[in-house]
Amino acid sequence: MQLDNQEFLMELLRTASPSSYEMDIQKKWMKEYAPYADEMRTDVSGNAIAVVNPDAEFKVLLAGHCDEIAMVVTGIDANGFLQIDEMGRFNAKAALGMTVQVIGYNKTIPGVVGVNAMHLGGVKGDFELPDLYIDCGAKSKQEMEQYVQVGDLIVYQRQPSVLMDRYLTGRGLDNRTGSFIIGEVVRRLKKENVNVGVYAVSTVNEETNMGGAYFAAAGIQPDLAIACDVTFATDHPGVNKRKAVDVSLDGGPVLAKGAPINRKANIILEQAAKELDIPLQYELTPRATGTDADKMRYSGKGVSTALVSLPLRYMHSPVETVSLQVIQQEIDLLVKFLTNLTGEESLNPLDL
Repeated sequence: MQLDNQEFLMELLRTASPSSYEMDIQKKWMKEYAPYADEMRTDVSGNAIAVVNPDAEFKVLLAGHCDEIAMVVTGIDANGFLQIDEMGRFNAKAALGMTVQVIGYNKTIPGVVGVNAMHLGGVKGDFELPDLYIDCGAKSKQEMEQYVQVGDLIVYQRQPSVLMDRYLTGRGLDNRTGSFIIGEVVRRLKKENVNVGVYAVSTVNEETNMGGAYFAAAGIQPDLAIACDVTFATDHPGVNKRKAVDVSLDGGPVLAKGAPINRKANIILEQAAKELDIPLQYELTPRATGTDADKMRYSGKGVSTALVSLPLRYMHSPVETVSLQVIQQEIDLLVKFLTNLTGEESLNPLDL
């Protein structure tokens, strides 16, 4: 299938946005969605905020983080090889033999993650990212220092692609798909009547500290905050389904259930899904969600939160995979949810 505005999603996925270096992708996001928003704002954390109906008293914050996991340069050895560690939770085994782009202070340059040939012993045992290195072709530390310094960031050199005209695969779908989804909601709301204020925030730093989400909620002070992120699909080989809730890539958007989640918000989301005949799936978040929802919930006087997620295979790898159909379903669901709100809803669970 073809998503509305799919090429812009591909452009977001082609844009490097390692946590703490989201400036380039945020500028593209703001330019794309400014024509559909009543206001476009930023804040000191680097969040991009598209506002619909800013005068409404009841405010809903939609958060989709735009940052991706990355590697960070920790040193340069005498022969010009880059020593590395993680910026976000990085799967070292997925990095072996991959091509990368090093976002150097002076120039972005290509490199490869070195891997020992099988003829020379191959790769043995458990290892972590600092046990690996990046080869950019430099012959000395002095040559490498012309382009790169400690603290510069590295992402996979991976172009997004579509599998069987139904699945999207690439790096950093976690969670630039979420940033795209909330932007598309703003675009759709341009033609709808909305009774509440909608604050779509492309948040920063989720993969490292969730600071962007806290800044957004603290500044906006919403009545309800919905994190739009990804969750683990379990419909592929190698998953121990006794330890995971069954989630299918094609099974529809995923709502979270657990102590951090506002039950009334979930009921309203379920009603919207029923009206559109959109299937829903569920995940369990008993204590915390591991998403922007956690920081937003504890901002200000406290914020009611919900979590709507996109099923994703191969989390934090260069081949993350999602369903194009479910992206569209999530956009439709959120638009319906928001247009159904009157602004008079009580989110107090005792009012159920």
